[in-house]
Amino acid sequence: MLIGAHVSPAGGLYKAVERGVERGADAIQIFNQSPRMWRPTAYTDEDFAAFREAMAASRVRAVLIHAVYLVNCASEDREIRAKSLRSLTHSLRVGKAIGAAGVVLHPGSALKGHVGEAIARAGKTIGEALADSEGCELHLEDTAGAGGTLGRSFGELAALLEAAGAEKRLGFCLDSCHLLASGYDIRTPAGADRVLREARKALGAGRIRSLHLNDSKTPLGSNRDRHANVGEGELGDEGCTAFLSEARFEGLPLVLETPGPDKTGPTAQEIAHCTALRERGLAARGI
Repeated sequence: MLIGAHVSPAGGLYKAVERGVERGADAIQIFNQSPRMWRPTAYTDEDFAAFREAMAASRVRAVLIHAVYLVNCASEDREIRAKSLRSLTHSLRVGKAIGAAGVVLHPGSALKGHVGEAIARAGKTIGEALADSEGCELHLEDTAGAGGTLGRSFGELAALLEAAGAEKRLGFCLDSCHLLASGYDIRTPAGADRVLREARKALGAGRIRSLHLNDSKTPLGSNRDRHANVGEGELGDEGCTAFLSEARFEGLPLVLETPGPDKTGPTAQEIAHCTALRERGLAARGI
């Protein structure tokens, strides 16, 4: 498992690698543009080369890109879907240029519309983005939240996979906070095992490609997405340990998106704490 954090690329893409190294991260996640703006950042070939050079010289072994929050591939609004397609395609192309392990995407929202129709729209848009790009994987993230949020169950994620054409480049990013808030009890090794068996049955073997570790401010089944620092929420150290020491996650990039003590993001201390929890969990399992 490659444990790391979401970091900022402010000042240049390569700066994200430096910030990962400062935190002792083996994996990083970035936004390839402002997360709340449609306008893409105009990177140059020199920017991409500097990033790859920084990665090669560092301990960071994997990078994920998180698609911007505005993207809603399921929207009934054609203009929003068109903007989402352009933004997602751009993220995938940047991912290819920097050698990213994948672009992580919130599948979208049906708002108050029909969920099945929303899944069909999202699948079509996602499929078009994949067709207009090459190389970089796309990881659909499980979600939490009320209303028409898509991806709150493995069944919905499986339907999105099929609607997008079940392309080999399509995989999934599992978020520990979202799982718990959506009613998946992963707070013990036995619970995590049951949930992952269900995930494999619904999604297929080898489709889980990346991970987010976040504790949850809200309880099991709350359908509210509120991240807490590791060990300070409803998962606690025990639940985070169960997630971190799951043998089926071996080799995957895992990034923290936690607020940190000063609300500026995950810290080196938190990453070190996660590494210790994982080692403790593996030892307890005899792995």
